[in-house]
Amino acid sequence: MAVDVLTETVIDRPCAVVAAFAADPANATAWYANIESVEWRTAPPVRAGSAMDFVARFLGRRLAYTYEVVELVPGERLVMRTAQGPFPMETTYTWEPVDPARTRMTLRNRGEPAGFGRMAAPVMAAAMRRANTKDLARLKRLLEA
Repeated sequence: MAVDVLTETVIDRPCAVVAAFAADPANATAWYANIESVEWRTAPPVRAGSAMDFVARFLGRRLAYTYEVVELVPGERLVMRTAQGPFPMETTYTWEPVDPARTRMTLRNRGEPAGFGRMAAPVMAAAMRRANTKDLARLKRLLEA
């Protein structure tokens, strides 16, 4: 069973500001509660082909994985993928102006769990939805402060 979780929020900041902050891996630990560290494998800034090593905690497990940026449309869309571990995943951020001062940001995680993860996919999806909702709320608080 595939996991496909889409969450969104409206942030009271211009699209360029939200996109620049959220797309910068150096900021990931500030707004993602479960991400412990991010290290560049390629030189910044973010662009198609960039690679970063992430360490996270999810459902009580430590996860280490490398994301590769597969698409970047500055200020509009960022797509990253990892093929590592028991849960290869694609993460997509989109930013859309609601008006000049507000931005709708979506966060989508999708993947195909393998092994035991396949059976636990509904639980994983629910946990991801909760985590993503909290992370977007944290991002909103940071950027609106």
